[in-house]
Amino acid sequence: MVAMQISTPRQPLAWIERAVPRPSAGELLIEVSACGVCRTDLHVLDGEIPAHYPVIPGHEIVGRIAAIGDGAAGFAVGQRVGVPWLGHTCGRCPYCRAGKENLCDAPLFTGATRDGGYASHVIADAHYCFDLPERFSDVEAAPLLCAGLIGWRALRLAGPAPVIGLYGFGAAAHILAQVARHQGRTVYAFTRDGDQDGQAFARSLGCAWAGGSSADPPVALDAALIFAPPGELVPRALRAIRKGGRVVCAGIHMSDIPSFPYADLWEERQILSVANLTRKDGTSFFELVRNIDIKTVTQSFRLEDANDALESLRTGKVKGAAVLVP
Repeated sequence: MVAMQISTPRQPLAWIERAVPRPSAGELLIEVSACGVCRTDLHVLDGEIPAHYPVIPGHEIVGRIAAIGDGAAGFAVGQRVGVPWLGHTCGRCPYCRAGKENLCDAPLFTGATRDGGYASHVIADAHYCFDLPERFSDVEAAPLLCAGLIGWRALRLAGPAPVIGLYGFGAAAHILAQVARHQGRTVYAFTRDGDQDGQAFARSLGCAWAGGSSADPPVALDAALIFAPPGELVPRALRAIRKGGRVVCAGIHMSDIPSFPYADLWEERQILSVANLTRKDGTSFFELVRNIDIKTVTQSFRLEDANDALESLRTGKVKGAAVLVP
């Protein structure tokens, strides 16, 4: 197999070759067709979240099963599956027993604490592999595995909010805007200040308004979902929501949140975070998008150009989602 590997944080990914692994009990060997490039991959590269180095990043994996380990029932060789960020849970801790496997005490994360999909092949826990809607191509389906899933969990945590704001209009928000519009919600998009192309992109996907993240929306929001990493967006979003509204922080890593007056939080406003996903999030999301008209906007890169893809993501040059194709 071939892969692009992070040997140490803050260093470019390196091309490696090694023997194709064999799946152990309960695992699948997957030949990768496409792997999305996520902002979390940048956090792994920059050493901002826990990871086991060296590691092959990538957790928006689409591929076909090449071999099946003992006990991995319900799968067939050649079947297309998707592999997300949450790659394994213990099944024994209080969180797992309570149905909160996203908070497992001993998890493994694809592309961080176990090898991921910037590769020609990957090993995955069969319990965390999803069947994907056939109407999406491999490249189109890849962003659904994190940008779609985490966005979906964030939207569910926002509650029934009819008017929502999306801060950071990238891979997750461009999918979520379409889902929210399908649900009859009004969506306001916040991009980097001065990003006219990004704002036009948001409006093309049905957003009622789009502007810079330092701007005030034209109406008060019922909920704000933050996908961009700057912590200063949290107090800005608090000032943009109504009484009783929610600010949902959907990223795995943010810079420090600056202090703000208690008055901005008062009147039962809430701040919450999203951690990982559950299998129920995955099955419910893919059932939803199987039956509604949404599209993922993607930019494809060769596997060996993974460093270029990450730099394009870092500098805001990707429209929609970047996807690596081995």
